[in-house]
Amino acid sequence: MIERDTVRLLRECDAGVKMGVSSIDEVLPYVRAEELRAHLENCKAEHENLGREIETELNRFHDEGKEPNPLVQKPAQVMTKAKLLLTGSDKTIANMMTDGCNMGVKSLNSYLNEYGAAEERAKDIAKRLIMQEKKLADGVRDYL
Repeated sequence: MIERDTVRLLRECDAGVKMGVSSIDEVLPYVRAEELRAHLENCKAEHENLGREIETELNRFHDEGKEPNPLVQKPAQVMTKAKLLLTGSDKTIANMMTDGCNMGVKSLNSYLNEYGAAEERAKDIAKRLIMQEKKLADGVRDYL
């Protein structure tokens, strides 16, 4: 039970990190404010660092991780591109990032509850990812 919950929680964190990095990559070309760009790039680097840690943990269990659900990711990418092409404002970017972070925090907390038997190391990673998502949302608040 412990190993199964640990791997499942780490997979969800892996998918979340990948979705976050992908989302930041999508909006960066449209960012106008340098402070916002710097914040997004910093958060992307933090996500990538945590992603490497998740990968290391998953390797302990001989698991390849999890890609974001394409049924969720593809429509989100299309909607993001459409919104950016229509307005392309920093406010739009801040709104989208805030919504994505809020969904991520909600999902990760749900997974923490669902996979309660996971190793503390995996739970700590999930909690740190939640904190990164909150930090990302807080940092874009001034652009809403």
